[in-house]
Amino acid sequence: MNCHPAGDHPLLGNDHHIHQPAALRGPNDNGVPGLPCAACHTDRNFTLMTGEASHRSIPGHPRWGLAPIEMAWEGKSIGDICRQIKDPTRNGGRSLALLHDHIANDDLVGWAWQPEPGRQPAPGTQ
Repeated sequence: MNCHPAGDHPLLGNDHHIHQPAALRGPNDNGVPGLPCAACHTDRNFTLMTGEASHRSIPGHPRWGLAPIEMAWEGKSIGDICRQIKDPTRNGGRSLALLHDHIANDDLVGWAWQPEPGRQPAPGTQ
């Protein structure tokens, strides 16, 4: 859910609170000029060495960013999300076979099931 918000702010945590420090979607879903997602989210997870942080690490991946707004899941029922995922006009133009391949093999999608320390994985398995 956190990478598929309905608005311009990424979400954090199991409670889906607004990203802090403040971050915005931006025109390409990867931040705004001067503050791209990659400013903090590098090409891999980064373990923090301080006990004062609210999380034990900062997630990372070379393609870190938000899902396009057409792929927002926030505020939708499981049925709505299922219909959206299967709809090529809202899933990046993917057929069911391409969608299966994307979900089963994309390493950024797979991050949700193998997050960095201190975060809960998405339900189920990739």
